[in-house]
Amino acid sequence: MKKFRVFPLLLLLCLAMSLIAPAAAALDDPLVAAQAVILLNEETGEILYEKNADERRTPASLTKMMTGLLLCEAVESGRVNLDDAVAAGLDCQNGLVEGATNASIVSGEVMTLKDLFYCAMVASANDACNVIGSYLSGSIDAFVDEMNDRAAALGCRDTHFVDPNGLSSMDVGHYTTARDLSLIAREAMSHHLFADAVNTATYSIAATNATPERHLANSNALISIEGIYGSGYIYEGASGIKTGYTRAAGYCLASCVERNDIRLLAIVMGCDGPNNSNSTQVGSFVATKGLYDWVYNNFSRQLVLAASEPVQQVTVENGQEDSIILHPEHDVTLLLPNDTDLATREMQVSIDTSRLVAPIAAGADLGSVTITVGGKAYGPIPLVTNTGVELSRSVYIRARIGDFFNNRWVRALIWGLVIFAVLYIILVLRYRALRRRHLREQKARIERRRRQQEAKERRAAQPPSRTQRFAAASGESREIDLEELRKYFGTEQPAEPVAPADSEKIERMVSDVSAEQSAARERAQDAARSEVRRIEQSSGAENSIDEAFAEAVRQFGSDKPQSRPASTVKVKKRNIE
Repeated sequence: MKKFRVFPLLLLLCLAMSLIAPAAAALDDPLVAAQAVILLNEETGEILYEKNADERRTPASLTKMMTGLLLCEAVESGRVNLDDAVAAGLDCQNGLVEGATNASIVSGEVMTLKDLFYCAMVASANDACNVIGSYLSGSIDAFVDEMNDRAAALGCRDTHFVDPNGLSSMDVGHYTTARDLSLIAREAMSHHLFADAVNTATYSIAATNATPERHLANSNALISIEGIYGSGYIYEGASGIKTGYTRAAGYCLASCVERNDIRLLAIVMGCDGPNNSNSTQVGSFVATKGLYDWVYNNFSRQLVLAASEPVQQVTVENGQEDSIILHPEHDVTLLLPNDTDLATREMQVSIDTSRLVAPIAAGADLGSVTITVGGKAYGPIPLVTNTGVELSRSVYIRARIGDFFNNRWVRALIWGLVIFAVLYIILVLRYRALRRRHLREQKARIERRRRQQEAKERRAAQPPSRTQRFAAASGESREIDLEELRKYFGTEQPAEPVAPADSEKIERMVSDVSAEQSAARERAQDAARSEVRRIEQSSGAENSIDEAFAEAVRQFGSDKPQSRPASTVKVKKRNIE
């Protein structure tokens, strides 16, 4: 019974151990016996592994990659030709040390530029590099300046060359990094002339004016078994690039390989070998082969995003269709570790909205997508539409009208017109109000004048009293006995007959009054006209004076006296200013 009780406990213990066991480890880094390493996908430039890639080191003969690159660019630009006959100058042996690899070129020897190029790239001849530099730039120093300029143009941040062959060390300022060398190698391998030369296993040079025929073997043991490093390092698919060794630099190698549609480029520096350690193997070849095996055993090309897969639907302006679907321009196949979980991929889409306006042609590039897999970003990959979009004229016209009125200057002009119209309406209303008030005042003034005129006419129609006539005619201020005048001028007859003496007296008085009346009439008319004009101009004149003068004019201007007043009237002379 106890045995059966122990068995369940063991099962529980195993289950617990499985739960706390660590998850499957990520891909282990390769074991590389080199001081500085960089391994990358030569096609995309993606770095698969690196170690001390930015550490400055002496590059040895890897320097010759820049020398070969400048020669290829000079040939392609037409500056020089591979068939050019080049005579070696006195500087062909500059900087050479005992034991340095060379092609036994002597001063005055004439060789073709192609032969010099293959001596440098295949056999790693240092003297050939001196001749090439002097021929291309006029002097070795001028050529070195061009090497540094070209390195800077490629983006090399920690590179400085002192010679064209790499015999100098960091002590005199000749240095670079594994990362910078990978930039130079990728650019050089993009030139077919360079790629053909560094992938040549053996090369023969005809006899010259100074040296018999030469047979060259490539020093890269990955592609040649006849080189100085012997056999045992051949690697399937390898194609160059350059070996290097000095005691200061150690064994170095830049190489390229292609298998299963996977093209790789590796730079290893500071490796051990027979000349700097007790090792019987050249460490640069061993390390490089190990890097390549690590990739081919653990990586593969995987389809991450198919060209037929829709990525995003976008809205189109002015089109007969409102929206379209964007797809990758091509299948996206990446070199990834075999255990990569593609379900964890992430996509960051960027759309160029300025291009989403009809008409749009099929296949138009409208944006891009960046894919992140395993913590690495790949892209951007162009996004295109598989179908075109025709322009909708009605939508286009409405859009253009909307754009016109959305223009800042147009909107400013419209607001200006609105403000002007409002001000104009205000001014018109103000003008009309002032005009109505002016018309009312003018009408009131006319009415006042009319009334004044009517009043004058009424006053003028009233006859003046005799006392007023007499006072106006005499021009004096005096009192007149109306009863006496009534006796002589009135209609009433005296109670008793008039005596002859009285009759004469009356005739004299009548004669005097007639003469005086005639003179007074003229004076009264002149005075009345002057007074009327002045009174019309002066609003403060008294109505009594106006009435007195008007009455005087009418009374004294008439042949027959008016009815006699019933009381005594006192008329005083006024000084009219």
